Amino acid sequence: MSTEALQPDEKAIGVVGAGRMGAAIAQIFAAEGFSVLLIDPSEDARRNALARIAEISRKRGGASDLPGQIRLYSDLPHELSSCALVIEAAPEKTGLKQELFERMDHLCAGDTILASNTSVIPIGELAARVKRRGRVVGTHFWNPPYAVRLVEVVKARETSDETVERAMALLKRAGQSPVRVNKDVPGFIGNRLQHALKREAIALVQNGVCDAETVDFVVRNSFGARLAAMGPLEQSDLVGLNLTLDIHKVILRDLDCSKEPQQLLVDKVALGHVGASVGQGFRKWTPQERDELQERLDRALLPPKSAAK
Repeated sequence: MSTEALQPDEKAIGVVGAGRMGAAIAQIFAAEGFSVLLIDPSEDARRNALARIAEISRKRGGASDLPGQIRLYSDLPHELSSCALVIEAAPEKTGLKQELFERMDHLCAGDTILASNTSVIPIGELAARVKRRGRVVGTHFWNPPYAVRLVEVVKARETSDETVERAMALLKRAGQSPVRVNKDVPGFIGNRLQHALKREAIALVQNGVCDAETVDFVVRNSFGARLAAMGPLEQSDLVGLNLTLDIHKVILRDLDCSKEPQQLLVDKVALGHVGASVGQGFRKWTPQERDELQERLDRALLPPKSAAK
């Protein structure tokens, strides 16, 4: 039987990549009763994924083992052909993702949605080697996806409206909050906003305006404190667009507009100072401080276990 004739199972999901995001995405769907195929060529990644899935389940106040819901594979299995949705969560390397999409296109049923969890790469680029491009869509989950429920569903130029609608329906069934992105621009919506802020934050430190700790303190204790309740355009409407216009006339010309990563960031990565995992990034980190930061994030984003049940 050709893959075109196969009918996908609406309760079967494939996740290609068992890293931090892939494991969390698998847990989200499994916890809602979906059968999940989790694929990764690395034995360590597959083993660590099971431990991560169990830990996420405990944090969410649910079953820690999810028996029978998740099956692990080292390569794309034939069973992937029956999935309603296959989400690629591989490393952010365009060539690797293109190869995976080409293989998934050949293996999966004609009605299977092929999605990518890429955070910045345009979806049209990833579908370059796919024959049936109408079924390729972006599904950008946020980290950690079990706490940050938004998913950006990105419509590439050749993505069909039906694909977008089906993907959003499946994500809603998994307890997520999908939003539609109508143009396939790098970074979509959230990461364009987030990295515009990061660019200015790094520039402030590089130019000696303040240190990294001060940047983070200011964000957390000023406009960051209200962002969960009010978006930037809501805030502009609330205070008046005339005020926003007056501020922009003064400040926009002085904001950082670098077209390449700042040298401060480039130098830190070259030195191996890549962040909390190694004890040094924009600031120094002890293992205890790193764990406390993660716990602070969990407390802020996850509801109490009694409410999650």
